[in-house]
Amino acid sequence: MTEVRVRFPPSPTGYLHIGGARTAILNWLFARKHNGKLILRIEDTDAERSTQDSIEGIIDGLTWLGIDWDEGPYFQTDFSQDHIAAANKLLDEGKAYKCFCTKEELQSKREAALAAKQDVKYDGTCRKLSPEEVAEKESLGIPYVIRFRVPDEDGVAGYDDKVLGRIERKYADIEDFVIVRSNGKPLYLLCNLVDDIRDRISHVIRGQDHLTNTTRQILLYEALGAEVPVFAHMPLTLDLKKAKISKRSHGEIVAVQFYRKSGFIPWALLNFLVLLGWSPGNDQEIFSREELIEAFTLERINKSNSIFNYRKDDPKFFTDPKAININAHYLRTMPIEEIGELVKKELQESDIWHDSYDGDKKEWYLKTLDMIRDRFHTLKDFTSLGRAYFTDDFDIEEKALQKNLLKHPGLKEWLPMLADRFEALDEFTKESAEQAARDFADEVGVKPGIPINACRAAITGLVKGPSMFDLFTHMGKEKVVARLRDAGKYFEN
Repeated sequence: MTEVRVRFPPSPTGYLHIGGARTAILNWLFARKHNGKLILRIEDTDAERSTQDSIEGIIDGLTWLGIDWDEGPYFQTDFSQDHIAAANKLLDEGKAYKCFCTKEELQSKREAALAAKQDVKYDGTCRKLSPEEVAEKESLGIPYVIRFRVPDEDGVAGYDDKVLGRIERKYADIEDFVIVRSNGKPLYLLCNLVDDIRDRISHVIRGQDHLTNTTRQILLYEALGAEVPVFAHMPLTLDLKKAKISKRSHGEIVAVQFYRKSGFIPWALLNFLVLLGWSPGNDQEIFSREELIEAFTLERINKSNSIFNYRKDDPKFFTDPKAININAHYLRTMPIEEIGELVKKELQESDIWHDSYDGDKKEWYLKTLDMIRDRFHTLKDFTSLGRAYFTDDFDIEEKALQKNLLKHPGLKEWLPMLADRFEALDEFTKESAEQAARDFADEVGVKPGIPINACRAAITGLVKGPSMFDLFTHMGKEKVVARLRDAGKYFEN
């Protein structure tokens, strides 16, 4: 195949989780690297579990991450006739057969094999049935599945995996596997492959949990006379206890939507997910879009499973610390105009956005973000830790309250007095505010840090932040004076 064509085929039975997102990302990078095509295919044949909300959630998650696709979304149920046709073709050519064994019979044979310490696999009872015997059982209405007839001769189903190297499995070790259920519905194994053939998929990039499917699918490719694509099996993502990350076991912490709601920058999350199981071959961890596409190769995908450092009990690093740190890097280094658009949405959701930030106060707004972002990790920090910059309705963090306000009872009187000094200044500049604060400290006989740190707590609600005197002039005389006079309420309580 000369054109690179890859696919992301999620099952719409829940939200887009980080494992699925990572699969989509690596397929997307490979397609972009080789000027190929990414096909989005929704595998919705499980009617009981597939939902429209899940479909929309998957598409929304991909779009938020910035993963664009070239074809689709296609829906597997729209091509059910192709899957049935493939099964019938295999039946007609004697490469598959009808199996009438009941569940009870199969279970009994499995138990006998286990007791005899033999391989547990189908013994081929029905592959020996004559056409007459098959017709008789059908006339009696006995239900059947369709099994693929694994070749009788010695041989191997093998392929060169772009991640794991040569993979081979002897025909003798592969049982005649089911491709169509007794209700007439083809299994994933067949549907997925038939769709890949129709969509001319050149490379199948998926998780190592599909390894057992691949050798069987290679037999199906060969039986259907189709070209076998290149396979690349990615490592799985495990938690700290070496358990596979899953929606059922880990809840929303593994959902892409969770990171969106938690204030992550889309590209930062994508950057982090790429590093779960892939390495550029050096110490680089931060990539632009162009750098990542240029650096990406299938051969650099790790063979071993990756660890998602999931810490549910850590309020600061509620997820993998590397994810937080990468997000913080982008938060602190992206062009401030881009950060401004992202923070705008957060302020709007918190009902503290002012239209003037897009108008005459835009310069002040962007400068505010630039002043405070160095200590922040997520976009949510702007509406929690940074809330005091955008509204008078804010809380003082406990450490600032105890250390910088209540620890010095004299501040109850000193802060209103200092507010009067600031209000009396003809020019409220960085220099004049600093001088006034230091002169006041000398007059009341305390170190300058005591009233200055108290001012920070009263004005921003925090212990740390930008230079206090830069902050004075940025917030403006009127707001500084008002908040210092209002600080008395903290002592009363």
